Parts: sequence; C-alpha cells; structure tokens
Amino acid sequence: MKTVSIFIDGACSGNPGPGGWGAILRYGIHTREISGSEAATTNNRMEMTAAIASLLMVKEPCLVNIYTDSKYVQEGITLHIHKWKANGWLNSNGQPVKNQDLWEALYEAAKMHRITWHWVQGHNGHPENNQADRLAKMAIRKADSPA
Repeated sequence: MKTVSIFIDGACSGNPGPGGWGAILRYGIHTREISGSEAATTNNRMEMTAAIASLLMVKEPCLVNIYTDSKYVQEGITLHIHKWKANGWLNSNGQPVKNQDLWEALYEAAKMHRITWHWVQGHNGHPENNQADRLAKMAIRKADSPA
C-alpha cells in the first residue's frame, strides 16, 4: 500500500462566522495543497471539512497519516464515533452529537484507508500545520473579497 501524509487545519473569523480550511497532501515527492471556505460555519466544521476533502482526494486504499491540531477531530474519529453511532448519534449526555453530518461523511471517507491520526500542537512551529493554517486563513480572505 502507498503511504500518504495529510496535514489539515481549519479557521474561522468569529466562531461561528466565515470559515476556511486548508490541507497539504504528500505522497513521496509529490505535494498538493487544497483549501476551501464557507460563509457561515464553525472552526470545528472547518477542521472536519479539511479532513473529509483531503481523504476524498486519495482515490485508492492507502496507509494515511493525518496530522491535525484539533483534538475534537482526532478524538471524535478515533474514540467517540463508534459510541455515537451505537447510541443513535446521541452523546454521553443524551444530547444529539454536533456535526453529525460531517462525522458521517468523515467516517465514509476514511473507510477505505488505514489511517493513523496524529495530534500536533497548533501554532507551535510545525511547518505543515502552519502552512495548513495559512491556507485556511487565505481561503477565508478569498471568500470575503469581491470577485
């Protein structure tokens, strides 16, 4: 299996507010940067969208290392999602899980791969995390500027 590394980040101008996401995909010597934005969203939704969009770019089953500064995403997909699904998408307090639509999409996008989720300290000198953050913030600015 091929090994792909993915570095993701999301950002919001206000939370909720205009948001952006950025990702760097790396396979061997090949690197691709992707990003996107939404007019009204949350930081968590942008973090998740970065992961989903990145995984959808990987067209064949791979070993994937995803690096994120979001404990929400890392712990949600590795520790909580199976409990949420078994509980009818209710959290431990019996409340509906926030962002269920994106959790389901992330679960589906991840199914064909063998993924290891890595948490990295945000804004702490990690070059790819910093670049993913810049991509996310640039996506917000592009969305806010007139065409």
